[in-house]
Amino acid sequence: MTFFLSDRDRESHEQMDDPNCDFQALQNTYRQFSTINNLVSRWHSIYKKHIRPTLHPQKPTTLLDIGFGGGDIPIKLATWASNDGLALQITAIDPDPRAFQFVQKLEYPKNISFLQCSSSDITDQTFDFVISNHLLHHLSSAELSNLLTEAELMSSKQVLFNDLRRNDWSYFLFGLFASPIFHNSFITEDGLTSIKRSYTAPELEETVPDGWKITSRFPFRLLLSFTHD
Repeated sequence: MTFFLSDRDRESHEQMDDPNCDFQALQNTYRQFSTINNLVSRWHSIYKKHIRPTLHPQKPTTLLDIGFGGGDIPIKLATWASNDGLALQITAIDPDPRAFQFVQKLEYPKNISFLQCSSSDITDQTFDFVISNHLLHHLSSAELSNLLTEAELMSSKQVLFNDLRRNDWSYFLFGLFASPIFHNSFITEDGLTSIKRSYTAPELEETVPDGWKITSRFPFRLLLSFTHD
């Protein structure tokens, strides 16, 4: 349902994208990403359905995470694969030096490499999987087009871009429940901005090239995927 949010907001921007934003609030935001992603992103179900069936105990599968943010998604994926006795080699990239500085303080498995760069910097490399979380709504139309082209070329098995689905109820419910939980960070305000910037399924369908698949998922999610034959 999109009456209040019938039009996608292309002009508003998240506070955390401001290079001069409050440093401590940004650190808290990175730290709280793990909680919010546990609540709404549902990466474990994506891992079980799309990634785990292709993994092997000895032969490592390679995965590129574009825009790692607080680093929690690649760490979760590495942990799940390890717990399943499967080999997964993860490269996680983010061009923001503040994100890279944050993850350097974390303890993370040796099969993860965090790099400060953009996908355009490593288009000469190929990975079995290319993924992102909450990235698409940050991008301009030109940036999204470039990302999809790069991801298609850099992947050999599948691209999995997990993002928000704009909906009046998601905006209302997130504002209601996030404020009491997330303090001294940009999670609540930026989350509401992200919902306003996110796509509906028909909008994304009109935007992406042929061959890409859009799946609506609970709660208020879109999974944009490309599968190689």
